[in-house]
Order: sequence, then structure tokens, then C-alpha cells
Amino acid sequence: MIPFLSLKDVTALHGDEINAAVTRVVNSGWYLQGEENKRFEANYANFLGAKHCIGCANGLDALIWIFRAYIELGVMQPGDEVIVPANTYIATILSITENGLKPVLVEPKLNTLEIDDDLIEAHITSKTKAICIVHLYGRNAYTDKIGALCKKYNLKLVEDNAQAHGCKHTDGRTTGSIGDAAGHSFYPGKNLGALGDGGAVTTSDDKLAEAVRTLANYGSSKKYVFKYTGRNSRLDEIQAAVLDVKLKYLVEDNAHRKMVANYYYDNIKNPLVSLPDRLHDSQNAYHLFPILSEKRDELHDYLDKNGVGTVIHYPIAPHKQECYKEWNAMILPITEYIADHELSLPISPSISLDEAKTVVELINKF
Repeated sequence: MIPFLSLKDVTALHGDEINAAVTRVVNSGWYLQGEENKRFEANYANFLGAKHCIGCANGLDALIWIFRAYIELGVMQPGDEVIVPANTYIATILSITENGLKPVLVEPKLNTLEIDDDLIEAHITSKTKAICIVHLYGRNAYTDKIGALCKKYNLKLVEDNAQAHGCKHTDGRTTGSIGDAAGHSFYPGKNLGALGDGGAVTTSDDKLAEAVRTLANYGSSKKYVFKYTGRNSRLDEIQAAVLDVKLKYLVEDNAHRKMVANYYYDNIKNPLVSLPDRLHDSQNAYHLFPILSEKRDELHDYLDKNGVGTVIHYPIAPHKQECYKEWNAMILPITEYIADHELSLPISPSISLDEAKTVVELINKF
């Protein structure tokens, strides 16, 4: 059996250090907003090249707090528009509607699976206040054209970096530090994953950082004094300690993912299977390895029957979800094509090259 992802095996790669970190926190008697959070926040901000990192409860909250903070600071107001890729996990869009903002869905390019920067400008109106890019699957979604549009129209650039820890742009900047602010998820299956839920906001904007930290602490920056009607959304000390251990090995673990991905790119040869454009290794953290196939469901079942786990990301596009009924009649053919044809292959720091070879052999025989 080759699982899609074995969290047990991934954790075991650095198990001794993780166990020591957890034990240290347990024995400390301090479990929230302590030294472990301070250490991880400083180290992660430094890793990215951002000035501030604010730990919070999960990746969705991270994005919610960014938009909420912009509203509290008067940069945005409910009803304003945020351009966002139509092909994304729904959390990106939930963070926008949660704040009373209007998502404007833009199709991706089929060869990159990321937002089509040639289509963005036509969607910009007087109500547009931000572009939210998603580094989906671990692939860098930022382009210089997107940066130029943000400058031209005075738009905030928000990054959803939930799947791209350690990914870079061609100029060397690390995703999560390119835009005005970025949301990160530390869900266990991510490249930088905790042992439970966790997230963070990164930014080099002092005012935004202060607003985010205050909002995520009940709206309070001073005990019993509440500036905003906030919520409780904090990263606990155990998760911060675990993340700090795994951060030390992120580059190494991503290098292993890249080795497996390059083997897939070099050796998958089946006319029923197509792969997205191959990016430079630095521009892809390979959180996922998506392929497209006209016989996606048959391929999924065939690999499963032969002991290989795969996952479909994501079978129902956001605009076709029941929670957004008002969008159900929209036709976004490229997004819908991806939803109907995408299949993710096993890729992680714990998968062996021999296992990758088995996956390739089976796909080539399909």
C-alpha cells in the first residue's frame, strides 16, 4: 500500500525532537501565548522575510482577520470587491464573504491551474479593493503583472499561502512575504503542519499586524480593554513548539517533495494524463501533485485497486456549492474542467522514490 499521505510517517521523520518539544511545553505549565509562540512567530517571520507573524487558530481565521483588520482600519468596507481565483479551496472565498465583502471570481489558466493574470484587469471596478491570490497546490501564483495591477489601481495584495510554505517567486522572495498580508494554514497535512489546527498572518504592515493580533484576542490588546468586537483565535503553545521544530526541516522536506515531483514529471508518459506546466523547483513547494485526466474517476479507482491512494482536489467548484446558491448558474468552464478532471498523486517527505516509481509504472500502464 502506498498511502496518499501518512501523517504518522511524516511526524516520525522528526519524532524525537517533536516529542521533546511537546514534553517541554507540558512540563512548563504555560500553554497559551507564551515563549513558544514568540519563538515560532519570530522564526517564521524571519524565514519568510516578513516583519510580523501572528499565530492564530487556523488558516481560515488567518484570512478572515486580514480582511476584518482592513475593514477596522478603514481600508475596506462591507460591499467592497475582492478579486479571487475561481479555482481554489472554499476557505479563501469564505474569508471574504465572512466580512461582508464581495468575491469576484476569475478563471485560472489551464496550464498553470492558477489565476489568469490576463483576465484580472477586466474585473476591476471602482469597488475593487484587493486581489487575493492563492498559491494553490504549492505553486507560486504571483506574477509581476499582478503586482503592477495592484500598484496601478491602488489595491491590496493578499496571499492565501495555506499550501505553499517555502515557495518562492522568480525574484527570490518567499510566498507569504510578497503581498501586503498573507494567511497561512498549519493543518497537519500541510508542508509545515502542526499536530492539530493552527494558522498565522504574516505582514510587514505595523498597523495591520497590531489590528490582527488584537482582533484574534477577543479584540483586546490590553487585558480587559476591548478595542474591537473580536474573537478568540490563538495558536497554542504545543502547536507553536511543534511547528518550530518542523520549520527547521522545511527546506529539506520540500527538497524531497521536489525530487519525487521531478521523477513524476520526467517519467509519467500516458496520453490519458496531462500535467500542469513545470515550474522552476523554487517556485513550487509541491504541497500537492495535481494531474488532469479525461478518465479521472477510472484512474482513481484503478490506482486504489492497486494500492495507491489518491485524492481529488476539489470535485465541486466553489461557485457550484450549495452555500453559494446565488452563483450556481455561473459558467466558469476552466474551473469546472479542473474540478471534473483533477487527481492528486502521493507526494510527501516520507514517500520513497521506489514508491514513486510504482505510482508511475501503474499510471503508464493505465
